Amino acid sequence: MKKSHILGIVVIAIAIGIIMSTAGDASSYVTFGKAMEMASTGDDNKIHVVGTLKKATDGTVTGIESAENKLSFSFTMVDADFREQQVYFAEPMPVDFLRSEQVVVIGAYQQELFVADKILLKCPSKYQEHEISISS
Repeated sequence: MKKSHILGIVVIAIAIGIIMSTAGDASSYVTFGKAMEMASTGDDNKIHVVGTLKKATDGTVTGIESAENKLSFSFTMVDADFREQQVYFAEPMPVDFLRSEQVVVIGAYQQELFVADKILLKCPSKYQEHEISISS
């Protein structure tokens, strides 16, 4: 067997090993109910929950509590099952947080509180179509 064939087999084996190890870390989006169920069974993986910020009837975001030093904050998030959950984030509020359409929190439950390690935002697109009227 040539050295190039052996090298090719080794490279393929390493690639398969990398793919298998990262596939185990993949996570899907769940609701807060499923996340709490996963936490109660001792699942130590980081959980991804997708939802929206809680808003009042006039569209303003409610339920945000910032720490005095502005280095952490908590907020109320509503998941796909319309379950409200208080989420704590130990970093400053991300830019455009209040304008986001959807929020993905990555973290875990600590007692009854969801503690987020990361927050991903889906903000309104500035490229959305706008109706333009032309008058003559």
